[in-house]
Amino acid sequence: MIRECNFEDISDGRRYSKNDMVKLDTCDCAGCYKCCTNVGNTIVLDSFDMFLLEKATNKDFKSLLETGYIELNMIDGLILPNIKMNSNNQCSFLDDNGRCTVHSNRPGICRLFPLGRIYNEQGFDYFLQKDECIKELRAKIKIKKWLGINNLDEYEQYVLRWHNFIKWVGNIMIKLRDSNQGDEINNLAMLVLNTFFVEKISGDEKGFYSEINNKITQIEEIISKWEVAKC
Repeated sequence: MIRECNFEDISDGRRYSKNDMVKLDTCDCAGCYKCCTNVGNTIVLDSFDMFLLEKATNKDFKSLLETGYIELNMIDGLILPNIKMNSNNQCSFLDDNGRCTVHSNRPGICRLFPLGRIYNEQGFDYFLQKDECIKELRAKIKIKKWLGINNLDEYEQYVLRWHNFIKWVGNIMIKLRDSNQGDEINNLAMLVLNTFFVEKISGDEKGFYSEINNKITQIEEIISKWEVAKC
């Protein structure tokens, strides 16, 4: 999810890389799950998140949607899935003790917390969000270890490409909306949803990155040709 805000207002004012030590470690949260409560539709999923959730639950996209673990919303001009809150306004993946049932395969936003990402022309940096985590006593831990992601370099390359792709498609959506092309907006939104979420990506994580890069390239070419044809 793209946020427009003042960096100094939401952070400690510093930018970090994956090898920096930051006060993040909450010692297994000690029973706290406030960050998993009352967050609405803000835990937006990307294609890798969906890949991991399907692996963790042995459910495909349709099943996760039908069983109420995820839902669809308009995010940044696109139809994207997000984690659904249950009747208690808690993450649908929490158990009765407030523990995450998919922790080793949790979404990227959950892995980051209380970190965020700030993007620039070269890539992105991490930053520590202020006043988000209620745990005041946190130990320093290397960001790389905190994220707990295999092949982190490859994952970061994917995150950047996915961010740029979604931003690019979002800008096209704005043009379509300004020119009152409602049918084309729906077609483009469904193309992205079906290609990157409904269609299952099989295999291991290494295979995921190869396949998702091919998918992004394919859709970029389709949309670019479509834009030219519309001119």
